[in-house]
Amino acid sequence: MTAAVAIIGAGMAGLSAARMLRDAGISVTLFDKGRGLGGRMSTRKRDEFQFDHGAQYFTARGTGFQMLTSEMKDRGAVAEWSDGMFVGTPGMSAIGRVLGEGFPTFKGATVEALAQSPHGWRVSTTNGNPGRGFDAVLLATPAPQASALLATADVQFESLQVVRYAPCWALMLAFEELVLPIADFQRFETGPVAWIASDSSKPGRPTDLTTFVAHASPEWSRANLERTPEEVLDLLGQLILKQIPTTTIPNYQSAHRWRYALVETPAGQSCFWDTDRRIGACGDWCLGGRVEAAFDSGEAAARAILET
Repeated sequence: MTAAVAIIGAGMAGLSAARMLRDAGISVTLFDKGRGLGGRMSTRKRDEFQFDHGAQYFTARGTGFQMLTSEMKDRGAVAEWSDGMFVGTPGMSAIGRVLGEGFPTFKGATVEALAQSPHGWRVSTTNGNPGRGFDAVLLATPAPQASALLATADVQFESLQVVRYAPCWALMLAFEELVLPIADFQRFETGPVAWIASDSSKPGRPTDLTTFVAHASPEWSRANLERTPEEVLDLLGQLILKQIPTTTIPNYQSAHRWRYALVETPAGQSCFWDTDRRIGACGDWCLGGRVEAAFDSGEAAARAILET
């Protein structure tokens, strides 16, 4: 009988673990609360506009991740945006879509509880479609969410408690005309805005309109975490527009809150795995706030499962 593993969370960590397990002959089922795969490698679409409102780009330093990046480039899902900075094409969500091909997947499925019995692990979700009979479970969610789910199964990994995140408010602005950006992206060391990207300057994006994505600084995002998107737009919208060389009013603007955006304090180990209970956790929060860190953590978790 083929061993079966449930992976909760289909961002880069969960997807990299899933691919390694599948290559080793393990049956993998994915659960993700989002409508698509990829986690923070996401693209929001509104009418003719699209925005990479989560991860803006990634770099590839290690051999394993460089190989994956090359594979994704060959498949047309990744392109180089700037020197050593890669993006998904035609949007960041293309990466999750390609990496998740072929896996049984429950999308829009928020996992509420985990329970282990002699028949295996049961994964209970809010949509009433619990998965049953899994030999192992891997949590590839933000650390606070992983801790909460582990508690439902009476499992605890102490080092998860040291993980700290910075939140991030992301603002999206679009124009139905071409707006010449000052640069593809701008970083700001001080003030409430940390980053403004000309999203439409990325390869594979529509060329007949202009979109921008701005990220508020961690300090500002933390201080204004519970504000509404409308309030955030009022507070930051005009400040961002001052950095864009146009007097035109945006045709579209919105804000999105990422509660767990930037890993400030990682756990300091590649993954977590309980051999006796056959349950573990992984994510960028294990090693550091980079897409490649999530990839490395997911592969480390898959190796731990295969060694069991």
